[in-house]
Amino acid sequence: MRAVLLFPAVLLLAACSSEDPAAARGESAVPVVARRVEAIEWQDSVEALGTAQANESVTITAKVADVVTQVAFEDGQEVQAGQLLVALSDRAEVAQLQEAEAALLEAERQFERTRELVEAGMLNRSALDQQQALRDAARARVEALRARLADRVITAPFSGRLGLRRVSPGSLVTPGTVITTLDDISRIKLDFSVPETFLAAVAVGQRIRARSAAFPDRNFEGIVRAVDSRVDPVTRTFVVRAELPNPEGLLKPGMLLVVALLGPPRRAIVVPELAVFQVGSRHYAFRIDEETMHAEQRELVLGGRRPGLVEVASGLAEGELVVVEGALRLRHGSRVALVGGEETPEVPAS
Repeated sequence: MRAVLLFPAVLLLAACSSEDPAAARGESAVPVVARRVEAIEWQDSVEALGTAQANESVTITAKVADVVTQVAFEDGQEVQAGQLLVALSDRAEVAQLQEAEAALLEAERQFERTRELVEAGMLNRSALDQQQALRDAARARVEALRARLADRVITAPFSGRLGLRRVSPGSLVTPGTVITTLDDISRIKLDFSVPETFLAAVAVGQRIRARSAAFPDRNFEGIVRAVDSRVDPVTRTFVVRAELPNPEGLLKPGMLLVVALLGPPRRAIVVPELAVFQVGSRHYAFRIDEETMHAEQRELVLGGRRPGLVEVASGLAEGELVVVEGALRLRHGSRVALVGGEETPEVPAS
């Protein structure tokens, strides 16, 4: 009689074991928070550190030794190409130039008289050649004095923004004395080093995005202008030069920027970082079977990363549910109960 009573119970236990292993073990459903796997637009990026440089930059110095008579600029002033910056004393050069110009005028008169006499047959050709040499020498002296006079007028070689003024009227300057600096920062050159393994992924015209600690909420967009022709044999990196528009003048030469070299956009399967856990060198996530509400451990192959998101190259499909909270209490085949929404969190910009 006992064997007859036990037989239905054994059958019932076997049925429960085959349909729900977790129920057979007497396990209750584990509360978890889940999110949908989603496909989004994704851009691969290579990050590096770069130093900002002015599009054009020069240190304005004196070419000759003399006294400053005029300072025609203010600290940090915007100037145009050819604008006067500093004038040096030029009285001696002006007097010498006037003397040389008078000598040139007389030499030209003598040349014209000699030419008329040669044409009339009263002088031979050698006299004309001699007078021409004197005229040319006088003209060369005038040009030399004009050049010396120009060295005493210092102008801006290109349009840009001046630095701090280093001289005052009455200062004695010598060749090499720093007067100020001039930078064209309407555009910024940005040089950064990239490992040689990414050589094939970098091309002229590629987009970049740069960030500065001075402006943490601002992204600066630019493009790659040139790639160095050599790889450093010590660091195994090569230099990339990008160019960034800087119409507001926010970026300054010497600033440290974090650069993201952006690849072409593509579609990618992504999950929240919290959904992924690591065992040894392998990565896993728990997928939820929505028909049976069981957790299934899946091995993943990961791709790129963004803050809060991980690209899944293989192991999950778009639309599947993955556990983002409560995975520590799960094992393969555990029953789960959803206690959180299934909305995918807002995707941060790359």
